[in-house]
Amino acid sequence: MRWLDVRRGCDDACVSEVVGVWRSGGLVVYPTDTVYGLGADAENEKAVLRVYEIKGRERDKPLTIAVSDFDMLERYAVLNEVSRELVRHFLPGKVTFIVPKTERVPDSVNPRAIGVRIPDLDLTRRLIRSFGRAVTATSANRSGSPPKRDPREVAEEIEVDLLLDYGVLPPSRPSTVVDLTGERPVLVREGDVPFEEILRVYERVR
Repeated sequence: MRWLDVRRGCDDACVSEVVGVWRSGGLVVYPTDTVYGLGADAENEKAVLRVYEIKGRERDKPLTIAVSDFDMLERYAVLNEVSRELVRHFLPGKVTFIVPKTERVPDSVNPRAIGVRIPDLDLTRRLIRSFGRAVTATSANRSGSPPKRDPREVAEEIEVDLLLDYGVLPPSRPSTVVDLTGERPVLVREGDVPFEEILRVYERVR
């Protein structure tokens, strides 16, 4: 496993290496605004299946994706007026919204919908923007093990092609996950962003 120290940033050569790994179907551990993520090309089914294998994750547990901006988000997610307002209010940030998917999302990622977020970390968004496609946004750990903020702990638990060492991340829970595919928002997982705050915005914009 190759390490890159990105605590002081990621220069053009660093960005090219990350993009090259993703384009070749490889896996990259990358920092986010919550915990370290395990990134693969979300449109490459073989790469996605490798994420499941490395994590020991059950195939009936769909993955989420990370995108760099709203334009990229709408290539993968189908938004209505209300979901678009919620996305624009909370992203970039520590929220994952589950919404109907477009045909660009392979069924191996999620056969029904897609969980999508925009991390609030410039480095992460720059890498994804340079790649030009969504990457998987699952936490970099074995299934059943706590999410990791320390890259050394990640390296002890999983083996990937490239690990980006951003140092120990600040304390944070994984993102709050909210399902927007029904009539009202449904909480899937509580994170640092309270669900009540999302409901307040929902009531204002619906």
